[in-house]
Formats: sequence, C-alpha cells, structure tokens
Amino acid sequence: MAGRQPHSRAPPPSHMTAHHREIQGLLLDQKEMSAMHATLKQELAAADQELRKLSAAARKFREERESQIKELYEKSLKLETEVRAIEALNSEHTQVIGDIQKLTESKIQLTAQFKVLDTELSRVKMDASQVPEIQADVDKMEQELQKGRAAVEYEKKTRAANLELNEAMDRKMNSLQHDIEMLRAELANAEKRAREAAAASNPGMQFLTFPLKSVLPVQSVHNLGYTGNYESRSMAYGRGPYSVQYSMHQGQLMADSASLALYGRSVSHDPFDAQQPHVRKG
Repeated sequence: MAGRQPHSRAPPPSHMTAHHREIQGLLLDQKEMSAMHATLKQELAAADQELRKLSAAARKFREERESQIKELYEKSLKLETEVRAIEALNSEHTQVIGDIQKLTESKIQLTAQFKVLDTELSRVKMDASQVPEIQADVDKMEQELQKGRAAVEYEKKTRAANLELNEAMDRKMNSLQHDIEMLRAELANAEKRAREAAAASNPGMQFLTFPLKSVLPVQSVHNLGYTGNYESRSMAYGRGPYSVQYSMHQGQLMADSASLALYGRSVSHDPFDAQQPHVRKG
C-alpha cells in the first residue's frame, strides 16, 4: 500500500515477509475496524433512534410537564382567588359578628326604650281622658278672654266718649264764664246808667244800690245745672228803662241755662269734679 517509489533494488525476503505480515495485520485491523465501524454505526443508528425516541419522550414529557405546570399554576391562581374570597368572607364574617353584637345591644336599648314609651303611652292615655275637661276649661277661658277684650274695648270707647264730652263741657264752661263776665260788665254799666238816669230824673231822691253779687251770685258761675228759678230773685231797681234792660239780660241767662241743661242737671258744682273723666255705668 506504499506509494510509488522509484525503481530500486528488490528488498530482501525477510523484509518482505515482515512487511507482508504487517500488511496482513493491518488488514485484520481494518476488518476489525470495519466490523467495529459497522457495529458502531449500528449502535449509533440505534442510539440515534433511541435519542429520537428519548427526544420525543422528553418533548412529550416537557409538554405534559408544562401542561401540568400550567394546570397547577391555574389551580394555584384559582386557589389564591378562593383564598382571597375566603379571607374576604372571613372579614365579612367578623364584621357580621360585630354587627350582630351591635344589633343585640341596640335591641336591648330599644327594648328598654319601648318599655319607657309603653309606660308614657299609658300615662298619655290616662291624661287623654282629661282632655274634654281641659278643653272645656280652655273654651271657658277663651270666652272670659273675649268678654274681657270686649269690656276693655267698651271701656276705651267709653273713656274716649267721656273725654270728648268733658272737653265739650270745658269749652262750654269757658264760653259761659266769658258770657257771664260780659253780662257782669253790662250789668255794671246798666246799673251805672240807671243811677245816673234816676239821679237826673229825681235829683232829691237817693238811689238804692244793689251789689253785683246779689244779682249774679258766685255760685252761679260754677253751677252748670241752672234750674230756671233765677226769675224769683227780687231785684227792686224801681221803674224805668233799667227794668226792661235787666229783663232782657235775665232772658239771655235763662237761654244759656237751658243750653247747659242738655249735659245733665246732676253734674257736680265742684270745678275739680268737672275736670274728672265721666265713666258710664254699664
């Protein structure tokens, strides 16, 4: 199996034999190697086939494992959700227990309040039986109040009417006093003229003089109830024009007395009483 070599001398036989043995040995080795190679190739093919089977099995196992892992993960998520729901339910359960306790306490308080209200209701029912009497008293008080208001209004109107009447009487009294003063002045003048006329007609006769108070008493100034007996007073002035003039003044006084008589003959003669408000008796 040596390569080409240039022509040389033939090797010795011993060398050829050794070389032949070496070739035979190499051929045997080659056969063994070929057999081993075929065996290895078969083993490699078997191993490759086994590897493929193992790869398929591994792939299948991995898929199954991934599926199991996924399923376990989904189960874990589901369990986690259930755990959270359970925790929420536990929290709600705790809250419900607290609410039940509060409701129990409220029930106890409401029961006590109900008893109190029941007692008050019984008392109110007992008081309600007295409502007609109370209503009757209220109606009676309202009637009395209305009567009192009517009396107050009547008193106000009466007082106003009395005040107006007193003012009118005061004005009339002032007017009468003024007229009386004028009459006194006229009487004084008439008396003076009468004395002068009497002295002129009878120079030797002494004229009888009468004081003015005897003609018009002071009480007649304050007396509002003239009775008309003023004519009964004897005024002996004698004959002459004075008696006619005096009768005219006396008639004027009687007319004024008649006008005052409209306010009543029983009016007090005291000036202080004339200023007091007159209250009518109902």
